[in-house]
Amino acid sequence: MADERLRIEAAQRDPGRFAELYEEHFERVYAYVLRRVGERAEAQDITADVFQQALANIGRYEWRGAPFAAWLYRIAANAIADHFQRAARQSPAPPAEASTGEGFEEVERRAALFRSVDRLPPDQRRVIVMRFGEEKSIREVAQELGRSEGAVKQLQWRGLQSLRAQMSNG
Repeated sequence: MADERLRIEAAQRDPGRFAELYEEHFERVYAYVLRRVGERAEAQDITADVFQQALANIGRYEWRGAPFAAWLYRIAANAIADHFQRAARQSPAPPAEASTGEGFEEVERRAALFRSVDRLPPDQRRVIVMRFGEEKSIREVAQELGRSEGAVKQLQWRGLQSLRAQMSNG
């Protein structure tokens, strides 16, 4: 906590130091937003807005002993609410599952998964991102990568095995 406080104070003196806080918290904030809005493009836009607001207001942030992530989650919750209010004004259809009771542990688990994917070998990471992040078929991935479908299946299997091992080791 003391280390985090020092990073926050450094960012308040020099906004260029905010990048450290961004790097440390991006995955968990993105996971939090994505879980609530459900669409990657919207989640990316909202997450970008959260960090822009955080950077713009870092000078007014007051350390009260709570994790910095709690402040970011509050900004994110407000940004998500604004997003759904704008969407409701544009369309009479209610948002699908706008908010769930997802807890801090679930957000942390998702952030850990994002970090684990980043640690995969490049070929496995690319296949995993294309298959599950971009929701492409084995055939589409194979065509895009110039590989056989069997090779893509093997890379996917190895990537998933690596992720399972990383996630179970914690």
